[in-house]
Amino acid sequence: MKLTNLRTLFFLTLLIMSTTISKAAANAQINYNVSFPEAQAHYADIEMHITGLQQNTLELKMPVWTPGSYLVREFAKNIESLNAETNGKPIAAPKINKNTWQIVTKGISAVTVKYRVYAFELSVRTSFIDASHGFLSTTGIFIYPANMLHSPAIIHIKPYKNWDKVSTSLDMVNNDPFTRLSPNFDILFDSPIEVGNQDVFGFDASGVHYEICMYGGGNYDKEKLKADIHKIVDQEAAVFGENPNKHYVFIVHNRQRNGGGLEHLSSTVLGASRDNYANDKGYQSFLGLVAHEHFHLWNVKRLRPVVLGPFDYDTENYTTNLWIAEGFTEYYQGIIVRRTQLFPVGNYFDTLEGEFNILENLPGKDVQTVAESSFDAWIKAYRPNENSNNTTISYYNKGAIIGMMLDLEIINDSKGKYSLDDAMKYMYTQYYKIKKRGYTDAEFKAAFEKFAGKKLDDFYAKYINGLAPVDYNKYLGYAGYKVVDELADKNDAALGVTTATTANKKIIVTGVQRGTAAYIDGINVNDEITAIDGTPVTDAATMINGKNPGDKIEVTVTRDGQAIILPITLLKSNRVKYNIVTVDSPSEQQLTVRKKWLSL
Repeated sequence: MKLTNLRTLFFLTLLIMSTTISKAAANAQINYNVSFPEAQAHYADIEMHITGLQQNTLELKMPVWTPGSYLVREFAKNIESLNAETNGKPIAAPKINKNTWQIVTKGISAVTVKYRVYAFELSVRTSFIDASHGFLSTTGIFIYPANMLHSPAIIHIKPYKNWDKVSTSLDMVNNDPFTRLSPNFDILFDSPIEVGNQDVFGFDASGVHYEICMYGGGNYDKEKLKADIHKIVDQEAAVFGENPNKHYVFIVHNRQRNGGGLEHLSSTVLGASRDNYANDKGYQSFLGLVAHEHFHLWNVKRLRPVVLGPFDYDTENYTTNLWIAEGFTEYYQGIIVRRTQLFPVGNYFDTLEGEFNILENLPGKDVQTVAESSFDAWIKAYRPNENSNNTTISYYNKGAIIGMMLDLEIINDSKGKYSLDDAMKYMYTQYYKIKKRGYTDAEFKAAFEKFAGKKLDDFYAKYINGLAPVDYNKYLGYAGYKVVDELADKNDAALGVTTATTANKKIIVTGVQRGTAAYIDGINVNDEITAIDGTPVTDAATMINGKNPGDKIEVTVTRDGQAIILPITLLKSNRVKYNIVTVDSPSEQQLTVRKKWLSL
């Protein structure tokens, strides 16, 4: 047989197999029962019922990662006691790889699978269960049938003891809050579930019902939260011209110290410190988190890089565009809160200055581009080590700065007619609504150019794919501002280490900054600093007080149980601390840009 005929036969066989699997999947019905008989021990018990099977083999899979958090977390590690049965009789369900179980189903139309999930990892992206509540991060809870991601599923929840509420964006079945319907597994895996006695309140905005679910108590003011979050929602919907939801849920976990958030299609999970709502800084920080995660319902959940959907839940999904998906969202969280007029312009500048100073004090800015930072998120962003500051940057941080730069570029070049908002809305309309697919890097670049009215090849070469220093004064200058380094005239000596002090007062090196005295002369992470020039060190903050750049000192460290004396030549501190100030006599054009940018 000719090679071309072999290829034709191969692809016909694949097509027939795919069609057969699709028909089998279309006839299957999937139900889950979720209960918490041992919530105090951090367990959920899952029963999965599949009926209407028409295939010889059934593979069951657990996702290895959760969308929005770019790290393979191996959720199958938390599963125990998986077994299967049909008509009350046990059948074999061997595990064939790290996250897949296989069941022979020839002649079998219905299968029940039972398993337990241990859930005791506190974060917005992982499940946590105790006697007070159950938070189900669904990618780590629900096994799904391979080739049935498009199948609907019904989830029945049996709460623990006195739990009386379920909070999730999944629709109720027959108005039963403990029975929910997911149209497909992509939506199920994008719909976290909170079960317990959470405080639930809400508001309506532009035809969308917003539900705020507070777990853990806190000193929040419900009416103030509703009013202020309403303002954020309205400002963000105005960017894109619509709100695509009918129901949106904020699940907020209040703890003594907490933070972070994870976006979902019609909900988000937020971590907050329960006593921070009553102080201005803490409250503004929380509203910024709300603005960030809610902005994601457009940027990344719908307007997305082309590889981020449909998802492959078995492995990494790589993109160089997280600087847009996350970095721009970081930029917008600040500018959206500014647009609400809840806080003065100076508060927004504090936020921007923080972004500038994080980037400028990272040696990694001269090593890793923002595109590389995005692509390598899977192996670097969520797995930092003691050398990460020397070799990496954050696509959140530099992406936010790039968002500011492009916003100011577009406003200036269009003389205030357009802004970054217009590029975002255009891309949302073109790719989510019309083309119904994700975007490529080149397509988003073309949108920036459309509204800037010029090519941005040089900009991309410098700032996206290159390591050029950010020209803050050029871009801030469009709005009549500039940065000044308040440390520029200082002549302070620096050793170039970060340290931690243990309970027994040992000073341990936790980081060594590239290019500093410690880096050049050989201080290591995990060294215990015991003396400077023979004088015992008791306070890391003052250990080189009175020293000047160029001074030669002897640092005694304990390394692997041995005392070592290291001759060190101190260098001038290379830290910067940028502040944003207005230029003298800003022009009419600069004031136009300023007004448009800062909503003055």
